[in-house]
Amino acid sequence: MNDAARTALITGASAGIGLALAEVFAENGFHLILTARREDRLRALSADLKKRFGTESILITEDLSDPAAPQRLFDAVSAQGLTVDALVNNAGYGVPGTFARTKWSTQADFIQVLITAPAHLARLFLPGMIERGAGWILNVASLNGFVPSSPGQSLYAGAKSFLIQFSQTLWIETAGTGVHVTALCPGFTWSEFHDVTGTRTAMDALPKFMWLDAPSVARQGYAAVMKNQPVCITGAVNKLIAGLVKVLPHRLALYLVGRQFSKIRTGKA
Repeated sequence: MNDAARTALITGASAGIGLALAEVFAENGFHLILTARREDRLRALSADLKKRFGTESILITEDLSDPAAPQRLFDAVSAQGLTVDALVNNAGYGVPGTFARTKWSTQADFIQVLITAPAHLARLFLPGMIERGAGWILNVASLNGFVPSSPGQSLYAGAKSFLIQFSQTLWIETAGTGVHVTALCPGFTWSEFHDVTGTRTAMDALPKFMWLDAPSVARQGYAAVMKNQPVCITGAVNKLIAGLVKVLPHRLALYLVGRQFSKIRTGKA
């Protein structure tokens, strides 16, 4: 890699918003360290980015549900003499089904990937950013982090709320250091997320104006972290929803979310 180029480490880069973020960082002159579980997709993405932007990419296949994965990533990067200027904590997924009907091991893996791994990676790479006086951390949260509950994906909203609060805390703690921290909070985004959770049919029934494509979300997230904006809610509709949730009585908000969950569960959303 060119020593003068900035480097971004992007987790969950093989699809969806993570892939779109890799494209945006590459377009803006970053070289990349791409990590995900699917090596074939990472190779295809790396070749595409090299052709389009001249971007050099290091590929590291990892499963962040393994508690040792963040340290392995850090060690692998350090062993190659690389510096991570931007950390993009994007890896994530949803666990379909109610909490009582899912295995604890499934939920524990989810907590590891969406909460523990992002915090661990930030702890590993943040000190170097502070020491160098520059860096960017983009945590991909969700509009769900502002919603009182997310039944059917029991820990999802809580995990995304953690990422929002965590990002805001880091934003305060790194003030004046040259490090920028942002929580990116997309709403409904066209990706394979809903195919994996089995809610595609119900989601497709939602109005088109509620959706954004992954490249639009990625561009907004990149712009926000460059501006050191602590929270970025993508799209006017999502900003409106987040604002309404703040002013609605809590029990009414719970009722509305529960009613929407019932529609999704029966395929009538």
